[in-house]
Amino acid sequence: MKGKIAIGNDHGGLDYKNRLMKFLKEQGYEVINVGTDSEDSCDYPVYGKKVAELVKNGDAKYGVLICTTGEGISISANKVKGIRCGVAYNPQVAALMRQHNDANVIAFGQKFMDYEMVEKALFVFLNTEFEGGIHQRRVELISDIEK
Repeated sequence: MKGKIAIGNDHGGLDYKNRLMKFLKEQGYEVINVGTDSEDSCDYPVYGKKVAELVKNGDAKYGVLICTTGEGISISANKVKGIRCGVAYNPQVAALMRQHNDANVIAFGQKFMDYEMVEKALFVFLNTEFEGGIHQRRVELISDIEK
């Protein structure tokens, strides 16, 4: 097992969540599903917080969030101290989120992103290391804002 990944979604991200769960399991990850399994309207902040808390507490190495745009759910996750979440609108951004920001949660917008690109971006995110160096100082400055 490569580790645990927490995944969450609202009704606007159900299809991609189900597909990404399968992809993650095929990649050797244990998946913690805290998203909705229904297409009934629900509140994305609930799921953003659940995933963020699992990552913050060390119960999952990384988190994956999906809603209609990726924006609201990522904003919610970023309210949890220690979480650095961004919307990865392509694989290059996913790599930079890890390399430069030491992001620990990644978000996607099901309505506005092609599934194949999302899967590639997630793969890149999970297989890219934080570069440290000058970027470490910047991550520390972000952490100082939380204080």
